[in-house]
Amino acid sequence: MAAEASGEQDPSTPACGESPGMKDNTLHTGSATQMSEMDKPLISRRLVDSDGSLAEAPSEAPKVGVLGSGDFARSLVTRLLGSGFSVVVGSRNPKRTAGLFPSAAQVTFQAEAVDSPDVIFVAMFREHYSSLCGLSDQLAGKILVDVSNPTEQEHLRRRESNAEYLASLFPTCTVVKAFNVISAWTLQSGPRDGNRQVPICSDHPEAKRAVSEMVQAMGFMPMDMGSLVSAREVEAMPLRLLPGWKVPALLALGLFIFFYVYNFVRDVLQPYVRDGKSKFYKLPVSVVNTTLPCVAYVLLSLVYLPGVLAAALQLHRGTKYRRFPDWLDHWLQHRKQIGLLSFFCAALHALYSFCLPLGRVSRYEVVNLAIKQVLANKSHLWIEEEVWRMEIYLSLGVLALGTLSLLAVTSLPSIANSLNWREFSFVQSTLGFVALVLSTLHTLTYGWTRAFEDSHYKFYLPPTFTLTLLVPCVVILAKGLFLLPCFRHRLSKIRRGWEKDGAIKFTLPMDHALAQKTSHV
Repeated sequence: MAAEASGEQDPSTPACGESPGMKDNTLHTGSATQMSEMDKPLISRRLVDSDGSLAEAPSEAPKVGVLGSGDFARSLVTRLLGSGFSVVVGSRNPKRTAGLFPSAAQVTFQAEAVDSPDVIFVAMFREHYSSLCGLSDQLAGKILVDVSNPTEQEHLRRRESNAEYLASLFPTCTVVKAFNVISAWTLQSGPRDGNRQVPICSDHPEAKRAVSEMVQAMGFMPMDMGSLVSAREVEAMPLRLLPGWKVPALLALGLFIFFYVYNFVRDVLQPYVRDGKSKFYKLPVSVVNTTLPCVAYVLLSLVYLPGVLAAALQLHRGTKYRRFPDWLDHWLQHRKQIGLLSFFCAALHALYSFCLPLGRVSRYEVVNLAIKQVLANKSHLWIEEEVWRMEIYLSLGVLALGTLSLLAVTSLPSIANSLNWREFSFVQSTLGFVALVLSTLHTLTYGWTRAFEDSHYKFYLPPTFTLTLLVPCVVILAKGLFLLPCFRHRLSKIRRGWEKDGAIKFTLPMDHALAQKTSHV
């Protein structure tokens, strides 16, 4: 979530007027609560008349300046104070904005706020940078930390980043780009509830080092992005909407459209064309519920297919030191997103299945079946094979969904970070393959003998479940093939550094358990 800055203009300037603080949608702080917690605002007595006693921050604490009074500036001040810094806030109207900040912060005019601190956070909009030009002599030699973000339109329109523009206005200062990817909410609640990484870039290594130490003191993790030229790339980070999800989402959408149309032709269009029966009522629920498990099943198989292809490529090349093709490399990097989308579709399928008996269609079908049974003078309707099939089908589906849920939970960073590599690999690789096998058995039990019955080939199209079995069966067969000793031993040697025609030649240890600890693709 993008961090937002706030800027304000001098009330005496009629051309610009007062500029409101930048709003953060994720931060909601009641003014009444703020006033009750900060009933003793720190305003310099030299600047504002006050009869109350004003407590000063400890003089030995490192002093930091903040220019701005918006949501992000207030959250930044709160975080700095909690990390042991002494903070002085510069405002053009300190008496009005003092109540917005914690009482431990000193709120004063901008000219006084920039005097003593060596590091000053500029939490203002880009268009208000020029209002600081009058302080250029006082800011000389200081480190200015730019935390602002442009809008998407501004980023596309301008070639120069906000940080580079700030550096051009103050050539005697050292400008560092940082904290723009951290939200006001993350600053207040702590790095546990948000991204810990803080990209930092500057042309001065000493300034980067100083800001990096502050980032670590605040509980975040600095990430060096190089010189200030990289500021444009850093400012683009908060503007990206789920960049790693674009391809997996399009893949899932494409699969959904394909299977939905396929099921529509078989279950709705074919009865209407052939028998004149209108079954368009199936479109909202029944066809969707038939489509979702197909998408989930194929997506799950696509999570493990690139690993099979990578292993086959390594066996063919006889080395692990050659890069995979770009398409395979990107596919491997998107496995997590594809797996989570598979779980999402499977969970929706479970919910839709629970809702099916609640619809009018199911009630009418039960009544019609009962009437047919009475008319046929059948007092007992029981098909042993169908009963067993459905019981096994439902049980396998629940087991598959439970295993998928475990995979989805361990994909969360907070859970994944608590697991060592062997535990994570076991869950994602071994249990993931178990989930694929359970899903395959679930699908086969659903299909049963339908693939061999002519009545289920509508418009000469095979049942939908037969199409979904193609990729998963290939993955399962390939995985089983790689378990054969001739392939398993060779693949283990390659992943431990052996090369077919290279200088590195060795034999695997005799201990089979040690050989199994080799990392897998």
